[in-house]
Amino acid sequence: MSRPYKPVLLALVALLILPFTLGAISQGSLLFLTFEPGARGNGLGRAYTAVANDAYAAWWNPGATAFNRKTQIAGTHMPWLQGAGSGFDDMYYEYLGFNKYFDGIGNMNMHLVLLDAGTQEQTDENGNSLGDFRSFDFAGAFGYSYDLITDKLGVGANFKLVYSYLGPGTGNTEDEGKAFSFAFDLGGKYQDLGLKGLDAALTIQNIGPNVTFVDQSQSDPLPMTVRLGTAYQVLDSPMNKLLVSVEASKILANEDPLLQRFVTGWEHFDETIYGAGAEYTYLDLISLRGGYFLDNAGSVVGPSFGVGLQYTFDKRYKLTADFGMISAGELTDYNKVFSVGFEF
Repeated sequence: MSRPYKPVLLALVALLILPFTLGAISQGSLLFLTFEPGARGNGLGRAYTAVANDAYAAWWNPGATAFNRKTQIAGTHMPWLQGAGSGFDDMYYEYLGFNKYFDGIGNMNMHLVLLDAGTQEQTDENGNSLGDFRSFDFAGAFGYSYDLITDKLGVGANFKLVYSYLGPGTGNTEDEGKAFSFAFDLGGKYQDLGLKGLDAALTIQNIGPNVTFVDQSQSDPLPMTVRLGTAYQVLDSPMNKLLVSVEASKILANEDPLLQRFVTGWEHFDETIYGAGAEYTYLDLISLRGGYFLDNAGSVVGPSFGVGLQYTFDKRYKLTADFGMISAGELTDYNKVFSVGFEF
């Protein structure tokens, strides 16, 4: 029986070598769950866990949504590795997030993530073409958060369902490159930590069981990720605002059981990823951003840039549009990120 080893292998390679995977193959499966949405966060060198105060907070830190009192919607479009060639120019990452506060209950949020890995050619074991197919990954999450200490401490959690489709089979279900799983995120944010304008945050993402694709006898861990970040509002006046942030993250993925990985996953500490950024905002209208991202294990090291426009009308509605660029590693110079947001 012929089997589409070639397309499955190509899809796996495409997903695993992307610079945004934050490291090597040993760091787990479904690595698209670690791809950071939002042009603002990427412009800040991906140091955003302690900053997030919009509908992207649902992804970065579910605990941070506890302080949001407006209904918020946000979307991101990222054309992956454009200019890299070799079949990467039709890859896209999409994000849609929503957050709403309910008086006396807390915040409810949700977000959807799609990675379209583009068109692949299906072949049999003799190299004969069987047609084209599209590989993709999808995740849908629902979250809840609550400010345990008003305006100080917010905590939250997400539950997400994940589906990954790498390639078709040949009639035998076990031959299909697909997987279905679930995971949890936990997060917390503390505001004004001993100093007004100084915030700190901790998030643990993608806590869940191992994932199986083609071979039921083998499985890979989810990319369970710990993020620790701080942010400081240096200036906060009606005319000028200046924000700085730093963050460290580490994927805890090895062959050990889930709970054991909370300890053993720190073994290769040199795989820790660092980011730092700054944002200057003039008249609450235009923001300029810059940062630096350091992922030695994934060979992604370099600067980030961004710009944002915000417009508030009727003292209630706010529109945002953001653009960001961040170093993308060896395949192409920068990944470009486009985002929009609306709150009311």
